[in-house]
Amino acid sequence: MIFSSVTFLFLFLPIVLTATVSIGGLFGKRFRNHVLFAASLLFYVWGEGIYITLLLSSIWVSWFLGKQIENSSQGRQKILLALGIIVNLLPLFICKYLNFTLDILAPLFVAVGITPWQSANIHLPAGISFFTFQAISYLIDVYRRIAPAEQHLLNCGLYIAMFPQLIAGPIVRYHDIAKQLIRRTVTSRGFADGAERFVFGLAKKVLLADPLGVKADHIFNLPIYELSPGLAWLGAICFTLQIYYDFSGYSDMAIGLGRMFGFKLPENFRYPYISRSMREFWRRWHISLSTWLRDYLYIPLGGSRKGAGRTMLNLLIVFLLCGLWHGASWTFVLWGLWHGVFLVLERIVPTGNKEKNSLLRNGAGWFYTTIVVIIGWVLFRSSSLQEAGQFLRVMIGWQDTGNAMFLSFLLTDKLFITELLIGLLLSLPVYGILCQRANLLQQSFKHGVSVIVILSVLSIGRLALFAGLIYLVLITIAAQAYHPFLYFQF
Repeated sequence: MIFSSVTFLFLFLPIVLTATVSIGGLFGKRFRNHVLFAASLLFYVWGEGIYITLLLSSIWVSWFLGKQIENSSQGRQKILLALGIIVNLLPLFICKYLNFTLDILAPLFVAVGITPWQSANIHLPAGISFFTFQAISYLIDVYRRIAPAEQHLLNCGLYIAMFPQLIAGPIVRYHDIAKQLIRRTVTSRGFADGAERFVFGLAKKVLLADPLGVKADHIFNLPIYELSPGLAWLGAICFTLQIYYDFSGYSDMAIGLGRMFGFKLPENFRYPYISRSMREFWRRWHISLSTWLRDYLYIPLGGSRKGAGRTMLNLLIVFLLCGLWHGASWTFVLWGLWHGVFLVLERIVPTGNKEKNSLLRNGAGWFYTTIVVIIGWVLFRSSSLQEAGQFLRVMIGWQDTGNAMFLSFLLTDKLFITELLIGLLLSLPVYGILCQRANLLQQSFKHGVSVIVILSVLSIGRLALFAGLIYLVLITIAAQAYHPFLYFQF
């Protein structure tokens, strides 16, 4: 079940919202967690069936070991923490990395006279990387005494399995949400803000990510001899926008749903495509993952505390694992190392005086970062290193290709041009700037009548935008097939 499906929008979500309000009103607010936990299990079993046992096992093991860690001596705490991490990572390794590992080891088996194991057809449960990381962060937070162990299995289960962010994040830290599991307030303003955020995210997904994804798929699937450099760049840009609107759209929907149920989930994207360095990019892209890797991997490895050489090695290790987290493939490994190498280079190359030529430096930094990111997305999108290499050679003009006129044929699609231009425009903080300007305009008027007029105009405009997006989203869902979220596979 995905958020842009008719089943979710018109059956699952209304029933869960109604049940949460009704049962909470009749039996007390503490029973809201029971409803949400049951709904979250139903949400997962709807698509994954028997694989819900992995989720339930992760919940029970994490809850049990969390209490043991809190009440044990320091030496035993480390053993229990290691056990909890291993038990949570084991299903992830088997489902996601076993075949990849066996393929790597196959030549070694042959060399020593052992028949290599055949790759098995192992199902990858949706969202397993996300709920595994949440379970591990819970155990580490308890071990570090950042938060107390959860005494109630239901609350621990809701933290790990809460359906708004169960499948594709954002990755929520236990210490950020522990108090909200026990006490939270649902207000009409909070519910309205959450509903608006959900609709904005749904619009990103349905109106931008999906149609841009259709063009990206079409171009990436073309035979290499039909590509031209311009067409290859267009495909790469389409995918660059698709993955942003797909994943940030899901994050917006998750944050909005959380708000509707009284939770404040962390932001996951802050306009990453305006970044002027790779370091800034990772402060804006998939924030919950990058900060998770920083706090639970980079810093324990030594961070930047053990000299320049060790810092660079730590960065490469972290981004190698970041690539593997996204998928068991050499393209993901290379994508992670690609980002890691540029983060290392940014620590080596002197930045000079930031006060001089700021406009030129900012523009050059943005251009460099954008090119690096787009090339990285080609690696991310490709199914093999060979495919990525061929596509990149076309992009830089090193591959002999034909049918260069296909680009002009493609650009006759006016609807696509509109979607592309809107996608490029909204990747900039346009909406945020307009909201800031509106607030400044409102504050500049001191008289009561003027303030009322300005507030009325802004409210009507906001409501019109909300209603318009709902209309466009619904007719689009009704008129065409939609794609599953890209990050469901992680």
